Amino acid sequence: MPAFADAAALRQLFLLDPGLVFLNHGSFGACPRPVFEQYQHWQQELERNPVAFLGRRSGALLRAARERLAAFLGAAADDLAFVPNATTGVNIVARSLALQPGDEILTTDQEYGACDATFRVACESRGAVIRRVEVPLPFDPAAFVPRLMAAVTPRTRLVFASHVVSTTALVFPVAELCAQARAAGIPTLIDGAHAPGLIDLDLAAVGADYYTGNCHKWLCAPKGSAFLHVLGERQAALQGGIVSWGWLADELAAGGGGHTGFDAYVGTTPLERRLQWQGTRDISAYLTVPAALDFLAAHDWPVRREGCRQRARQLQREVLSHNGLQPIAPDEALTQMVPIPVRTSDAEGLRQWLFESRGIEVPVTQHAGQTFVRVSVQAYTTEAELAALLSALRDAGA
Repeated sequence: MPAFADAAALRQLFLLDPGLVFLNHGSFGACPRPVFEQYQHWQQELERNPVAFLGRRSGALLRAARERLAAFLGAAADDLAFVPNATTGVNIVARSLALQPGDEILTTDQEYGACDATFRVACESRGAVIRRVEVPLPFDPAAFVPRLMAAVTPRTRLVFASHVVSTTALVFPVAELCAQARAAGIPTLIDGAHAPGLIDLDLAAVGADYYTGNCHKWLCAPKGSAFLHVLGERQAALQGGIVSWGWLADELAAGGGGHTGFDAYVGTTPLERRLQWQGTRDISAYLTVPAALDFLAAHDWPVRREGCRQRARQLQREVLSHNGLQPIAPDEALTQMVPIPVRTSDAEGLRQWLFESRGIEVPVTQHAGQTFVRVSVQAYTTEAELAALLSALRDAGA
């Protein structure tokens, strides 16, 4: 199916402001109307009988949703836990590491700021250090893993890297990285915030000890739906961010605590009991993930995604042919979210001008002294929207 063949019709299935040129699906995603209606259905189910829904039904409902997601990701449901967002997943792993003074976390200089801050706090509190390896631009995929592994020392306790980088939109070859780290006896955490739905993702093939990803971005699920995948041998040492009933599972099973039926909501697996029940909260976004997967399947999303990827490359070529700059990566390291170099040092000024004067919602990012317009081309993106951005960038002299 050609890109944009029915983009305008697809746009009507989303709740986006029709007057907005929306080229920033990557930041928070966008939820289709039928998926959002299913989300509201679960919220109404919760309110009809909160006690039955949370106290007796939630465990089975969450398991069914996890099983659908696990099948999509090439994983086992028992190795998955729902979390609100990928940043939470990174926090859980960072806080679970038994770091000692002098231990090292090995990462790159392109990691998402919130996750970099997570490890900075974790390391500072325990006397450990972060070693950030520069990933030069233009990006050479073949040099990525050797460059990181060359920085490993006897004090390296974890290798942490993005699958798809937020700032530069590059796809890192994380499967090879995880394989080499495992061979060296070093666990890996992959921040896959953007990966699910943006690229073909098989968690078994990636082989990370810990992998966290968002469902609310490119899977088009409601906001606040994400997952943490943990290999079985790593689950026992995991410390959830909230201590709740799951931590008392053995005691409750023996009849202590005056509480019954706890399996219905705290779960039966180690990962469920550490992470699933965190007090009263709305789990509707998690339960809507299967509806999002159904929507993508019904609309032939893999084919549309490839069309979007091709159009994103074409847009990049059109902008660069005008401003005379060079791409920062080969095509195979890019997706339908592309970093287009532009001629300005005022990233926020350009972003604000694009939004306020042209109604274009698109992020403008910076890394290593370069500025990029990070464009997301989604199946609902029209030719007119990309033409509007191209015209605006030319008018701005970017």
